[in-house]
Amino acid sequence: MKRVIGGLAVMACVTGAAAAVQGRDATPRGKQAEVTGTVVDLACRFSKGQTGPSHVPCAQMCAKAGVPFGILTADGRLYIPAVHGEIQNPKLLPFVEQEVTVTGTVFPAAGANTIEIASIAKKQ
Repeated sequence: MKRVIGGLAVMACVTGAAAAVQGRDATPRGKQAEVTGTVVDLACRFSKGQTGPSHVPCAQMCAKAGVPFGILTADGRLYIPAVHGEIQNPKLLPFVEQEVTVTGTVFPAAGANTIEIASIAKKQ
């Protein structure tokens, strides 16, 4: 009986470890989506509360310093533009502090989302 229980415990550990490794190595699958929101300077928006047209010069300066931009929807969802090996701020800079509609591939990311931008346009 002890051997059976011990064998089952070993099998459960091996199966659990294999599932954890498989889940970690799996390539995430994104979903095509259209997102509407405001292009925000992540540092100033969330650490200083700075927003709106008067903040545009500061956001432009922050972008040149490498501070990332994001897209914040009206319901508070944050989308962080991210593509492996590419800087995304140049796509967003013309639209800082403006409402935009973005299409692309969305991936869940630890409570926020990343988006690989396919197109971006000022909301009409």
